[in-house]
Amino acid sequence: MLKYLKRRWAASRAMPSIPEGMRVYAIGDVHGRLDLLEVLIEALREDNEGRGPADTQIIFLGDLVDRGPNSAQVIEYLLSDAINFASVRYIAGNHEEAFLDVLAGRNETANVAWFRFGGVDTLKSYGVSSNAIAQRGLILFDELNHKVPRRHIDFIESFEPHIQLGSYLFVHAGIRPGVALDRQATHDLLWIRKEFLEDDRDHGMIVVHGHSVTDAVDRRTNRIGIDTGAYKSGRLTALGLQGTDRWTVSTCPMLTRNTGRLSPAIGVETSDLDLVTLANDVA
Repeated sequence: MLKYLKRRWAASRAMPSIPEGMRVYAIGDVHGRLDLLEVLIEALREDNEGRGPADTQIIFLGDLVDRGPNSAQVIEYLLSDAINFASVRYIAGNHEEAFLDVLAGRNETANVAWFRFGGVDTLKSYGVSSNAIAQRGLILFDELNHKVPRRHIDFIESFEPHIQLGSYLFVHAGIRPGVALDRQATHDLLWIRKEFLEDDRDHGMIVVHGHSVTDAVDRRTNRIGIDTGAYKSGRLTALGLQGTDRWTVSTCPMLTRNTGRLSPAIGVETSDLDLVTLANDVA
């Protein structure tokens, strides 16, 4: 057994890597959960300090808004420069695309769908009235454009379609297998699921993505999915990368005793991604 573990450990060392001197934290879909985001950022701050000096970057994989209760507050938090220990980059998600379409009065079909997958929560977070939400149409359009600050719109419009660092590609949903990166359709980068998730071919890089919810980090030979359904599970996940090392930092729901009563709280878990996978393989 020990020899087997050593062989697997040695194999794990020959993994894709991030450029020398760089440390990257990729964060999965936040979906309006400011409470989880604040806890995770502080956990990443401590994790980063504990690993020594590096050029640290944080990459948000999109879907900052919708579903959870505090989309507006998440955007404001990120605009406040609260993350002062790393440079921060943002990738566009399908929920950002839908939100911008609504704000601009584009794509009526998508606008209707947006209300079904979390848009109402975003409207409420910006203080849009219940009457405007119920009436929709021009009443909603007018109120929404008065309630959403222009700097929030400019910020969301600045998000990138994808980011490539070393052997890793960071993107919201995934890529169309077999299509060169410079020929990928924006719709696929934001929305693709089955065709990407079920394809096990080598993409030429490890794709780190969100969008498709799994109970735990979904590590495959050609991709790593880190959308752990924060808005409903309470688990917001970050993937840490440095050299060939890979680890995760996640929030987790827990109970604490307060004045004799158990109360909900947010905990943090850190684990080595490849050791966890190795343990699962051995089991």
